[in-house]
Amino acid sequence: MSKQRQIKFGAIIHGVGGNMSAWRHPKAVADASVNFEFYKEQAQKAEAGKFDLVFIADGLYINEKSLPHFLNRFEPITILSALAAVTSRIGLVGTLSTSYSEPFTVARQFSSIDHISHGRAGWNVVTSPLEGSALNFSKAIEEHPDHPKRYRIATEYLQVTKGLWDSWEDDAFVRDKESGVFFDPSKLHRLDHKGEFFSVQGPLNIARSKQGQPVIFQAGSSEDGKNLAAKEADAIFTGHPTLADAQKFYQDVKSRAAAFGRSPEDIVILPGISPIIGQTEEEAERKYQEIVELVTIDKALDYLGRYYDHHDFTQYPLDEPFPDLGDIGKNSFRSTTDRIRREAQERGLTLRQVALREATPKTQFIGTPERVADLVQEWFEGHGADGFIVGSAVPNGLNDFVDYVVPILQDRGIYRTEYEADTLRGNLGLPFPINRYAKEAVTK
Repeated sequence: MSKQRQIKFGAIIHGVGGNMSAWRHPKAVADASVNFEFYKEQAQKAEAGKFDLVFIADGLYINEKSLPHFLNRFEPITILSALAAVTSRIGLVGTLSTSYSEPFTVARQFSSIDHISHGRAGWNVVTSPLEGSALNFSKAIEEHPDHPKRYRIATEYLQVTKGLWDSWEDDAFVRDKESGVFFDPSKLHRLDHKGEFFSVQGPLNIARSKQGQPVIFQAGSSEDGKNLAAKEADAIFTGHPTLADAQKFYQDVKSRAAAFGRSPEDIVILPGISPIIGQTEEEAERKYQEIVELVTIDKALDYLGRYYDHHDFTQYPLDEPFPDLGDIGKNSFRSTTDRIRREAQERGLTLRQVALREATPKTQFIGTPERVADLVQEWFEGHGADGFIVGSAVPNGLNDFVDYVVPILQDRGIYRTEYEADTLRGNLGLPFPINRYAKEAVTK
């Protein structure tokens, strides 16, 4: 008998949040984005709730209109290393750009976290959509790569990184004091990669970890993003407004994975949700309205602008139809800007309506613990998700989810009461990646 499918959960620790003004809430920790105690408490709360992972997002470009969290926040590698020391079972996933970093360095960084945490590291692979990112790197002498080129870079980048992670076979380090043999030279391998974007000799100067390699996450939902995820990723962080949209995406990516010769079960799909929970429907609605009332139309326009490479929306009439922006945003958050355009046209929305909808979206996952649990179960059993990345739309949002929703799902038998494994890969139910050189030796 096959084991019953179980929901997977991650918690995105997002400091003062993805809202322009939520930091002003009386219960918000105003310096949360650079407050280690806040991050530690959130990670430990998620671990107490038996979550699979915590997730740290990132970006490389800001201006005076950026989200408050983006203006002043921890760098992912650093905070994940610190969290590894104050947790023991939960996975540690961080964002790092393939457009503005080098494979050798990144392979070392995530492998190091993987060793520090005893096999709990994950890398969220992004291509950096904002064109301003180039201005903060020596690559500013070139143009910010367009969308297709960024994904070609990312594909080769991942191939190089995975190759470097296999530099050492799992039993390469002998460490025999009697004989003086520290390692077996036959189990050390140079990559010698020469491609379109990268030339990397190797080998990497750190061995494989307890889980073989860090878990690869991917967060793009464009055609290029879905292809990269289906080919290379172990898990996908995505987002959908409805169950029907989630089911379509789920089936699409799983089918693409199969077309690449992978098992659809070897890729975990995790939509992001930000539940708002109250003991009554009225209490949950009140929590939502408290956040809505903090956001002015000016801040909402600033928030909308970030999706369009910080385009200035104040130049357009607020109460006329959403403006035709041409190709603005096509090289940034493509899947999001395409959705915004489509919804504005289909529903005849004004600029004011679009800005406020995007800045303070009303989640479906709002209401009593039972209602939120019902929706989680419906999406999971309806194959719209393998699990969810849980964000906090309101202060104490993660605490409420762990305290009130998790026990319901555990009672229903669709969520763990104890961790199944001691690695991130093991808890996500992903296969152990066999070292490519060891595999070759067996098949010869």
